[in-house]
Amino acid sequence: MSTTAPEVEVGQIVDAEHHDPFHVLGAHPVTGPNGPAIAVRAFLPEASTAAVLTDFEGPRPMDRIHPAGFFEAVFEHREELFQYRLQLTSGEGHTWTIADPYSFWPVLTDFDVHLFGEGTHLRAYDKLGAHLMEIGGVQGVLFAVWAPNASRVSVIGDFNGWDGRRHPMRSRPISGLWELFVPGLGAGEKYKYELRARLGGAVMQKADPFAFYSELRPRTASIVCDIDHYHWGDDDWIAKRAQHNGFDKPISIYEVHLGSWRRHLDEDDSWLNYRELAESLVEYARDMGFTHLELLPVSEHPLDASWGYQTTGYFSVTSRYGTPEDFRYFVDYCHQNGIGVLLDWVPAHFPMDDHGLRRFDGTCLYEHEDPRLGEHQDWGTAIFNFGRTEVRNFLIANALFWFDKYHIDGLRVDAVASMLYLDYSRKEGEWIPNRFGGRENLEAIAFLKDLNTLVHGNHPDVLTIAEESTAWPGVSHPVHLGGLGFSLKWNMGWMHDTLSYFSKEPIYRKYHHNDLTFGMMYAFSENFILVFSHDEVVHMKGSMLGKMPGDDWQRFANLRALYALMFAFPGKKLLFMGGEFGQWAEWDHGRSLDWHLLQYEPHRKLQDCVRDLNRINREMPQLHARDFHYSGFEWIDFADADQSIISFERRDKSPEDAIMVIANLTPVPRVGYKVGIHRGGDFEVIFNSDSAHYGGSNFGNWGIVSADETGHHGRPACLTLDLPPLAVMYLRRRAAGNK
Repeated sequence: MSTTAPEVEVGQIVDAEHHDPFHVLGAHPVTGPNGPAIAVRAFLPEASTAAVLTDFEGPRPMDRIHPAGFFEAVFEHREELFQYRLQLTSGEGHTWTIADPYSFWPVLTDFDVHLFGEGTHLRAYDKLGAHLMEIGGVQGVLFAVWAPNASRVSVIGDFNGWDGRRHPMRSRPISGLWELFVPGLGAGEKYKYELRARLGGAVMQKADPFAFYSELRPRTASIVCDIDHYHWGDDDWIAKRAQHNGFDKPISIYEVHLGSWRRHLDEDDSWLNYRELAESLVEYARDMGFTHLELLPVSEHPLDASWGYQTTGYFSVTSRYGTPEDFRYFVDYCHQNGIGVLLDWVPAHFPMDDHGLRRFDGTCLYEHEDPRLGEHQDWGTAIFNFGRTEVRNFLIANALFWFDKYHIDGLRVDAVASMLYLDYSRKEGEWIPNRFGGRENLEAIAFLKDLNTLVHGNHPDVLTIAEESTAWPGVSHPVHLGGLGFSLKWNMGWMHDTLSYFSKEPIYRKYHHNDLTFGMMYAFSENFILVFSHDEVVHMKGSMLGKMPGDDWQRFANLRALYALMFAFPGKKLLFMGGEFGQWAEWDHGRSLDWHLLQYEPHRKLQDCVRDLNRINREMPQLHARDFHYSGFEWIDFADADQSIISFERRDKSPEDAIMVIANLTPVPRVGYKVGIHRGGDFEVIFNSDSAHYGGSNFGNWGIVSADETGHHGRPACLTLDLPPLAVMYLRRRAAGNK
């Protein structure tokens, strides 16, 4: 049989090699033997026979032009295109009707294409990926993907037997975008993209980079999902979010890995889902006094052991714990109960899994071709090409997506140091200098500045937090003042110095006193968060309790003192789960925390101590209102290394209402220890980590302590205190008239 389509193009459609299937398939004006005509063509390998259904005549049988299932019907004496449907009959005699995907016009506008090409489509997630929609009264799914170096891209899934010949996509020239509206599909459909590389012709199956939902590992298909119809109940939280995230507010973060915080106590030791976590985790965080939860990455990842830091689905909430709607419920529940939600976000690298972003269209599309720029040697992952506009658009749109679609309150950006330096963890000769001959990654720096500018411009009341471990200046300074624009920065130096100090036997601490005090040399150079994170309790580093020296009593006393110092030092606070009750074992992502330890008094009382520290931090503005300004801190004495004692004041607006903090970090009680103050009066002990309530020896001063006019530490008055062993005390001036 003859066809109005060139035979070579029919063969290319049948072999899934045609770059522009809309040029062949669908309805096309042609010149027939008797003049103008309309040819309707379809590739339907699942059909034995096919017909065209129109409004102006009965079913028009289609000719089978190719034995593989290429059909055509020619409507003579017609010049105008018309609406139609296709009627298919299988070899078993089953008949069904479909709308033809190749009868629809493009959905992506020229403006969408332009914005994505220049890297400014901030809501690219509303266009790319899989979107449920109705076109001309027909329900279906619009698929759109970026793959500029593919010669053909098809949507494959259960709906077409994963046959890449069935639904080749429309190419949008120049942009590298491909799109296809597939009628009749709905939520829950599993799909991937099948791509044929332009160079070499290799055929690959890839998950959708913009997918909103994915199969549970080890399966890797994307899933069509509607994420636009959740009814939020957090209006009050969103309206007041600036107050919760303010620099002058108490921010105490509980860092959590959802898969191992707590599990079902049944034989399969299964994960709690998002809705179960909403109730149990939020109730616990509220009881403990934490203001925010920080979740290790919840974007989709194939390997549990990566903890989420090797992401393959940047827009896809991991299916381990439920659906996108379930996660929305979790965030909504947090907000309705006064808890903020921060997410770990990983723009520094992505894994090499075949279904992921690596060599997405047969070329290094998202990453650099040169491994000196495009691969992380430490992690065996690929590095994003931050200089490519579409890649920057992908990442910035992804950051905005979590705020827009999931109402999160902040992003903690992982591994920023690895982004800033071209020679990060590389030897000489293993990296390429920038255009000025330096080691700074200029493209990554520009990306981070744009990221923070756009996030804060669109959501001015949210937080962006940098995990940055070097002395790069201005990480948390505004972009217009030369900084990177982050809200906050993890204080890795303070963390390492402090843990190094506390891990030493007290007899040696006087030789390392500088570790305890050095952090104040740079404490106000950035907006710091003091962190004891997940990274410090894995890989043979020991748990927080396990790091402490001495017998069991001393270990708990040391840990209470450590936490008391953290809550007293300038900076917001972060503690990884399990540390608050003294988990003995290192963190294991594959099992629950050891909650059974709370049946033992020392663990229960340590938990009480952390709960009270959160309460005091929340109630006392002296401990949080000026975390980022030198006026909020003053040393009393940082030089008593021989006795391993430090003392300082924390202040809000009035120096007269300061909180004094005294730490004795040896197991020796110090009786009659003098601490200089600016003027006399009565002081109240508001916290003592050696309290019996926390499992301590109950040594030290309690209640009211009166100062005398004997000068000390260069001040005109002093307090004489009995300092408990391995403990920290907080004292506050008693206001006149208070009882």
